[in-house]
Amino acid sequence: QVQLVESGGGLAQAGGSLTLSCTMSGEIYALKAMGWYRQAPGNKREFLALITAGGAKDYADSVKGRFTISRDIAKNTAYLRMNSLKPEDTAVYYCQADLLLTPSDGREYWGQGTQVTVSS
Repeated sequence: QVQLVESGGGLAQAGGSLTLSCTMSGEIYALKAMGWYRQAPGNKREFLALITAGGAKDYADSVKGRFTISRDIAKNTAYLRMNSLKPEDTAVYYCQADLLLTPSDGREYWGQGTQVTVSS
């Protein structure tokens, strides 16, 4: 069973930094990409960043230049470094993975979410 477990959320002051981690476990055929999303109360889930198996990265305009996605292949872990945090960054942050369980069975998995709260 594939599982994604996020960690690293918590309370930060405006202008501060946090780093989120997402560790994937379970047997898969291949990983296509991992990404980060967030959802604030009353809002839709919002795309933040992704990193492909080949290492290509993409960011939402709202976080470009402040957030950085990276990965450690050996640890099956993706990271989201968040700098210059703003109160509006307060949300539950989710890790997502697009992968193949078999060569013909593509799946999407989500972590349970980790709360990030930024105080002004």
